[in-house]
Amino acid sequence: MTAPVQPHAIGTDQPRVDGVAKVTGSATYAYEHPVEHPVHLHPLHSTIARGRITAVDTSQAEALPGVLTVLTHLNAPRLADTSDAELAVLQTADIAYRGQLVGAVIAETPEVARHAASLVHLTYHQQPHDTVLHADRDDFYTPESVNGGFETDTDSGDVESALREAAVTVDATYSTPTEHNNPMEPHTTVALWNGQVLTLFDSTQGVHTVRTTLAPILGLDPEQLRVVALNVGGGFGSKGMPHPHNVLAAMGAQVTPGRAVKMALTRQEMFTVVGYRTPTIQRVRYGADADGHLTAIVHEVLEQSSTVKEFAEQTAVPARMMYACANRRTSHRVAALDVAVPSWMRAPGECPGMYATEAAMDELAAACGLDPIELRVRNEPEVDPETGKPWSQRRLLECLYEGARRIGWSDRAPQPRARLEDGWWVGLGVSASTYPHNVMPGSHAKISYAAGRYSVQIGAVDIGTGAWTALAQIAADALRCPLDAVDLQIGDSALPMATVAGGSSGTTSWGTAITAAAELFRHDHGEHPEDGVHSEAVMPELPGPLETAIHSFGAQLVEVRVHADTGEVRVPRMVGVFSVGRVVNPRTVRSQLIGGMTMGLSMALHEQSITDPRFGHVVNHDFAEYHIAAHGDVADIDVSWLDEHDPHANPMGTRGVGEIGIVGTASAIVSAVHHATGTRVRDLPVTADKLLE
Repeated sequence: MTAPVQPHAIGTDQPRVDGVAKVTGSATYAYEHPVEHPVHLHPLHSTIARGRITAVDTSQAEALPGVLTVLTHLNAPRLADTSDAELAVLQTADIAYRGQLVGAVIAETPEVARHAASLVHLTYHQQPHDTVLHADRDDFYTPESVNGGFETDTDSGDVESALREAAVTVDATYSTPTEHNNPMEPHTTVALWNGQVLTLFDSTQGVHTVRTTLAPILGLDPEQLRVVALNVGGGFGSKGMPHPHNVLAAMGAQVTPGRAVKMALTRQEMFTVVGYRTPTIQRVRYGADADGHLTAIVHEVLEQSSTVKEFAEQTAVPARMMYACANRRTSHRVAALDVAVPSWMRAPGECPGMYATEAAMDELAAACGLDPIELRVRNEPEVDPETGKPWSQRRLLECLYEGARRIGWSDRAPQPRARLEDGWWVGLGVSASTYPHNVMPGSHAKISYAAGRYSVQIGAVDIGTGAWTALAQIAADALRCPLDAVDLQIGDSALPMATVAGGSSGTTSWGTAITAAAELFRHDHGEHPEDGVHSEAVMPELPGPLETAIHSFGAQLVEVRVHADTGEVRVPRMVGVFSVGRVVNPRTVRSQLIGGMTMGLSMALHEQSITDPRFGHVVNHDFAEYHIAAHGDVADIDVSWLDEHDPHANPMGTRGVGEIGIVGTASAIVSAVHHATGTRVRDLPVTADKLLE
C-alpha cells in the first residue's frame, strides 16, 4: 500500500478552484462548449407504454425549411451491439415504455427541430401495459444479485423462533415512491463526428465510463471515442452511466458528419429516459427482549424494474450490518413492468432501506419504552455482524451523543404529542446513518514536471462536489509541494483512465491513484526533478477493505413543527454529526453534507413521481408539480464531523461523503412527526393529508 500522506493542504479550508468561474457564469458546461455551425437535435418519444410502431410519416417534417434529416427506426444507423436493450436506440419498432426514444429531428435551429418533431406522425399497434407496483402482484421474482453485486437474500440463525419468543415485536410495512433525479443541469450532449473520431461533450459523472460503454455499441475502437466533461451541474447518480439520449446524439453526429449535434433534454424529458429511484414496499420485523436487545431482524423488500433491462436496488443490504442480532433475514423481490429502467439516485439502497429500518427502530423504542438513542446504544455491534470483521472505525455512538447535545435532546418529552406552541405541534426525531466505504479499482494518474510546476492528469470528473480542489490538495501533499504548484487536469477521456464519480468512491479511488503516482514520481525523480520528467501509476490494491469492515456513520436529529389545524410540516432545525474519516476540504465537505440532508428532507416531505396507470407516464413531470425542497423549506442545518482519519481506508485516511448526508434524514423526520403528533406515517412523502386522516 502507498505510504500514508502527511496532511498539510489536506484538511485546510480551501476555496473552490472553479468557484469564481461558476459564480460568474464563465465555466463551460457540456451544451455550452463552443463549436462551429452546430445543428440541433430534438428527440421523439413514444406516446404509448407498450406496443409497436406500424407506420411512420415524416413528410411534413422533412419539408420544413431548415430540417436536415428525420431519424426513426427505419433509417437510423445500425448499432454494432444491441445486447443492452435500453441503449439499442431506434433498432426496432417495438415500444417497451412510454417516453421511449422513437426518433429525432435534426435541424439548423432548435426551434425548427422542435416544430418539425411535432409534425412527425407515428402510428402504433398498442398492447396492454402494466406500470403499477403493488404488494399483491403475483409476478415478483428473485434477481440473481442486486446493485453493487450483493447477494439477493441472506438468512442466518432462526428468525421465526426468535420472533415467536421475543418479548417485544414490531411488524410494519413502509413504502417509498418513485423519485426522479433533477440536477440543476439537465442531461446534455454535444456530439461531433469527423469521420475518424467521435467527440462527445457530455454532462456525465464518468468520461471513461461513457467511452467504454458506448464505443462497442457504436462499433468504434475506444480511441475513436473521446468524451469531455469539464464542468457538470450535478448528477446524483443519474449521470453515472450513459442513457439512450447519448446514443441518439451519437447517431445524429454520424448522419451529419463534420457538424456538431447539440442535444439538451428538457426538464420534462428528465422524467423519461435518464433513470429514477425505484418505488419500494418494505416489510420490517423486529424482535427484542424486554431490555430492547434485538433478537430478530427481518427486512423484506419489493421493488420494480423494467422489461427492458433489470435494475435491482440493494435496499435491504444495510440491515445486514447495522445492529447486533443473532437472527437475521433480508430479501429482495422485483417485478418487471412496462416502465423506463430504474437507476442510481443518491445513496441507492442505503437511502430508502435505512428509512424503513430506522423508522422501525423508532417504533421499537416506543414499544420497549426506551429512548430511541438508548435503543441504538444497546444494539451496537462489536464487529461487523455480516462479515465478522473488526470495524476500521465505528463511532456511531459518539455521533449520536454529540447530535443529542447540539439539538437539546435531553429536554425532549418521552411521550408524543406533548408540546403545542402557537398552534404547532413540536417534536424531535433521530436516525442513524451509514454508508459503505466503496473503492473502485482501475484509476491511473500521470504526473509531469516543468518550470517549477507539477501537472497532475487523471480522467476524473467533478460533478459539482469539489474534486477540482480536493484532488489538487491531495496531490500537493503527496508530492510535498505547495498547493499552488499543482496544475490539475480532469474531465477528459484523453487523460488517464479514472472510474466513475459515484458511490462516494471518487476521492478514495482517484486520490489513491494520485498518491501512488506521486510516490513513484518522488522515487524516480527525487525532490528536485528536472524539467520534462514524468511518472504514471495505477491505483494499488488497498488491504484495509479486505481486513476490516469500513463504513461511514452518522447521526441525524431534527425538530419538526406540524400545524394542528392544517397538517403543514416545517423543519426549523436539522443536526447532522458524521464520522467520515479525514476531511480533505471542510468547505466542500460541509456543502456535500448539507446538500445530502436537504435532499433527504425533500424525500421526506415532497418528492413523489406520480404515474398515470392509464397511460404509463409520470404526470407531474416538471417543477410546478414535482416538488423539491427549496430555500424556504430549509432553515437551520447544523453539520459537523468527528476529527479523525481512517488508516485502513486509503493513504489519505478518508472515506466518502457524497451519499451519507441523505441517509437517515427521512426517518429522522418521520420519527419527529410522530413525536410531535402521535401519528405514524409509513408512506413517503409525509403530506398534510396523511396527518389529518
